[in-house]
Amino acid sequence: MARGGQGLARVAVVVRAGAAPLWWCGVFAAGIGVLVPGLTGRRIGVPAGAALFLVAAAVTACVRRKRYAALVRSAARAGKQDVLQDRAVTVRNWRRGHRWWLVLAFLAALGSSFAVPAAGGMLLAGVGAGLWLKAGWLGRRERAGETLIWVRVDWLGRRAGAPAGKPVKACRATGVAAGDAAPGGARRR
Repeated sequence: MARGGQGLARVAVVVRAGAAPLWWCGVFAAGIGVLVPGLTGRRIGVPAGAALFLVAAAVTACVRRKRYAALVRSAARAGKQDVLQDRAVTVRNWRRGHRWWLVLAFLAALGSSFAVPAAGGMLLAGVGAGLWLKAGWLGRRERAGETLIWVRVDWLGRRAGAPAGKPVKACRATGVAAGDAAPGGARRR
């Protein structure tokens, strides 16, 4: 790292990093859970899972929006000496830091199918969909402001925590051409 510089990771990429694994773990758990009749039966489990999916997606997409908006508004310009982390590195760090939580969430969703078929998996998939929605919301804010929002890597912690968590005191901003991820954290085409 350059002298005086800090490693920066894209906020939208960190948010989006958990979307795919949570979505697919939820889809697989729900698919396997449909095969198990469970205590309540499929007639109750699947509609309950659909309701949980919608609630989880909405809550995940909306939680901490004020904090994200405040960090985006107060973002200072990144310096020349700051090092921008690649999208692939950010995603890999998040997934490595959370792999055991993903396994436990998958097992819990699968285990809940014995009580309420498919509901746990659909809940997990809803959280993944909510993260995609939140990353899309951040992408729209980045496009509107014509800036990309970054957070210091050391503030994310060992496990690549939340980019709007307590340790995060401020964000940095760059132009939309910086980095290898498009606004919203998707791969740049």
